[in-house]
Amino acid sequence: MPKQKVIFIQKLINNIKENTRRLEELLSGNWEEENGAIGIEQFAAPPDEETTNEQSGEKVIEGVFNGQHMIGPDGKQYNMPPNYASKSKLVEGDILKLVIGQNGKFIYKQIGPIERERIIGLLALGKNGDYFVEQGSRRWRILTASVTYFKGQTGDEAIILVPKYGESNWAAVENIITRNM
Repeated sequence: MPKQKVIFIQKLINNIKENTRRLEELLSGNWEEENGAIGIEQFAAPPDEETTNEQSGEKVIEGVFNGQHMIGPDGKQYNMPPNYASKSKLVEGDILKLVIGQNGKFIYKQIGPIERERIIGLLALGKNGDYFVEQGSRRWRILTASVTYFKGQTGDEAIILVPKYGESNWAAVENIITRNM
């Protein structure tokens, strides 16, 4: 089985486990809104959205965000504008829906955010020109669009979002705090 497909399956399983835990909390009456947690109503799609899409000839694909792109159920990679991923603070493992219009326009929507954890680390620049955030022995890649937006520089403090459970190679930048010189 291709590595991309295995990764996609693992991320879907983690997302299912997380959503099952949330449903159990809801059913038991112990639901508490936490920072980064979402309400159950956000999982529901508008009632006629998929029907309308089918009738208008639009193609709808669901997939998992891998830090840079959406990976479809067939393992195909769908390009995503870095500024959208950065602005939306998408985290590796988020479930996305992509609507491809008849005119070829791509419209992404986050439909299943994975539970997040905030981490504070230092912004660094790799030899290949890619940015990452380090905390202790851990290192996460981040989108250059995020660094540009926050006007970050090497050595600045970065607040990042990563999946609460499991390992990730990518992080979403929540904010960058400029170091004092």
